[in-house]
Formats: sequence, C-alpha cells, structure tokens
Amino acid sequence: MKKIALTLILLVAMASCHFDKNITTKAKTPDTPKASDVVRIANDSLEYEVLIIDAGFNSWLLGNARPRGFYSETYLENKNQIYVNEWNNRALQPQRFNSDLYEMQINYDPNIHYGYEVNYLIYNYMVYFQIKNRQQLAGFVPSP
Repeated sequence: MKKIALTLILLVAMASCHFDKNITTKAKTPDTPKASDVVRIANDSLEYEVLIIDAGFNSWLLGNARPRGFYSETYLENKNQIYVNEWNNRALQPQRFNSDLYEMQINYDPNIHYGYEVNYLIYNYMVYFQIKNRQQLAGFVPSP
C-alpha cells in the first residue's frame, strides 16, 4: 500500500481497491493530538486511509460542512483535482509559498476511484484549510 502525506495535517494512503466507510477517531495519548482532532476513514484491509489531524477540523466539519450527499461524487472529485493540483504547485515552490502550509505534495490520482467518503473529507478539508489559513487554491475561498 502506498502512503501519501499532505503536510503533517492530512495523510492519505491509497491503493486501487474498493472503499468501505468506517469513520473512527484515534484514542488520546500524551504524544498524540486529542481524539477530537483526528478524523480517520479506513476499511478493514486499509486499502484507502485518510487521516486528518488538525485542531478544529472535526468540529468545523460537524458544524459547517454541507451534509454527506449534498455534493455529487463527480463534483467532489473534480474540485479535489483542482485543489490538489494547486496544492502541489505550491508545495513545489517553497520560496513563493509558505512551506509550513505546503510541506509535501499530495498523490491524488483521478483515475482511481477513492469513493465518496474519501473525496468528501478531502474536499471539506481543503475548504477548511483555505478558510483557516486565508488561502485561495482555486481563485476564491469557497463557502462550506
């Protein structure tokens, strides 16, 4: 299984099999963030995994994001491709863009079917990231 990191904030590990939803949070330990700061989506064999570790994202997601099913999967895939392309461009230019925000590139392959839940969380994290950090990845900061 490949593991891909989107800074220390978002970790996406992907393979090429089907995705079954299973949202959990990690337990709190002294060396890890609070459980409420970690959103994890995985299936039993961990073919796809998204870990979002960012203080405030989980509560933002619950209080501000559109409900699951509001956007089509195609819409989420298209937006994620745009956001990821811009993110990767910025990660490759640390002299122009804050390297603390864009530490690593994201390996998001539009030819792989990640499933609705993975795309939903990546999309919402990108919206949250733009609002929180006053960044514009696609010409404007979207509303939730």
